Amino acid sequence: MDIQAQNQLPHQAWNLGRIIGPKPPLKPRHIWAIRTRLQHDGRVRDLAMFNLAIDSKLRGCDLVRLRVGDVILGGTVRLRTAIVQQKTGRPVPFELTDSTRDALTTWLRKRASREDDWLFPSRSRHGDHVTTRQYGRLLDNWVALIGLDPALYGTHSLRRTKVALIYKRTGNLRACQLLLGHTKLESTVRYLGIEVDDALLLSEQTDL
Repeated sequence: MDIQAQNQLPHQAWNLGRIIGPKPPLKPRHIWAIRTRLQHDGRVRDLAMFNLAIDSKLRGCDLVRLRVGDVILGGTVRLRTAIVQQKTGRPVPFELTDSTRDALTTWLRKRASREDDWLFPSRSRHGDHVTTRQYGRLLDNWVALIGLDPALYGTHSLRRTKVALIYKRTGNLRACQLLLGHTKLESTVRYLGIEVDDALLLSEQTDL
């Protein structure tokens, strides 16, 4: 086929066959089901990464670039920590729950590591960390383990999960903004889809 003929072919949309738009957060029952499967299968690294993704609420690009020293202090997993986000250059704090601390402790016991080592090193590229693409593929596998459709979820599903639950329980948008590291409250509103959810709730409560 010559170049002119190729240029006459219809342009294929980048999102053909893909589900676009905000990916929903996981529900608590999904979290516990995935944790149970990863524990049962002995997937120590994956369990540590999954739990940390939920607790940290970090973008994938920040999660994969964490170093051991970001979560370890004096040989013990921290209760709280903070990192500087790549996208905004602003620090964002997060807590580490007991289940996450236990999973990280188990993971780090399996490998000799220094504080400046990557927390999740690549298994195929020596000296590098897991890529965001690899992280996305792992997520696809995790949700598929419990029968969910990977096409419906993405890495931002994990980033949204805990914050969405916090907003649902407290309605505290400012807290959600701080936890997500957003510079503007409007970004948090859009990210969580709050206006849409609230509008639908009002509609459901209105009888005609």
